[in-house]
Amino acid sequence: MELKAQFEQAASDSKSLSQKPSNETLLQLYSLYKQGSVGDVNTEPPSNPFDFVNKAKYEAWMAQKGKSQETAMKEYIDLINILKEN
Repeated sequence: MELKAQFEQAASDSKSLSQKPSNETLLQLYSLYKQGSVGDVNTEPPSNPFDFVNKAKYEAWMAQKGKSQETAMKEYIDLINILKEN
């Protein structure tokens, strides 16, 4: 199966994990998914200083800056596979 198809399957699998991942893991999944599907951050940071959720998501994605989409896809797939085993 090609990488893009594996990535899309992992995204689908993420919706049916037996246990909800920790917030830290959810941020990691989000940032890897965004980096794998979009690439480097292409939006402005949230302007509301009290929007902690979107700020955390933005910062997590920003931390992936420079990582290739292919590498992010592989890391996302690997993380989903680990979560599926638990």
